[in-house]
Amino acid sequence: MGGPSWSVQLGRRDSRTASKDAANHNLPSPAAYLAALLTNFQSEGLDAQDLVALSGAHTIGLAQCRFFRNRIYNGASMNPLFLSSLQSSCPAAGGDDNTAPLDGLTPMSFDTAYYANLLLNRGLLPSDQALPDGDLTSRAVGQYSLVPLLFSLDFTRAMVKLGNISPLTGTEGEIRQNCRKIN
Repeated sequence: MGGPSWSVQLGRRDSRTASKDAANHNLPSPAAYLAALLTNFQSEGLDAQDLVALSGAHTIGLAQCRFFRNRIYNGASMNPLFLSSLQSSCPAAGGDDNTAPLDGLTPMSFDTAYYANLLLNRGLLPSDQALPDGDLTSRAVGQYSLVPLLFSLDFTRAMVKLGNISPLTGTEGEIRQNCRKIN
């Protein structure tokens, strides 16, 4: 997809079990306002720059209609052509599992088009479109849209910080011999 790479610390302990609820517990809502996003990230030791950089992962992937329907049918400020396109694939009722790309310009490339979309009011999720409007976040959105290398550097730095949140220690979990399965 063309994204950056970074070194991952070896010897981390992984859980012996998986839990979808636990994995999703601290994820912010796709409908969250900027204040809630900042609070969520700050509670994990991440700052506004980390929020904007990590949100750039939305340059790839899809979102289900149920997560952006409110945005496209409740008078949100959006690019009119983008809005019309979304409404044609996501009806006002039903079609919850219909999808749209998080980055409508280059959905299969890890690049900075996501940020350009936000500056043009083409953010799919309300939580994404909130980023250019904040005092602590708008500058980074503009910078990342213009300077891909800055985005890559900040994204990798933020990914390392993210990976170091609440690591398992002591006898919790295990160091995997094969990362794809428990020992």
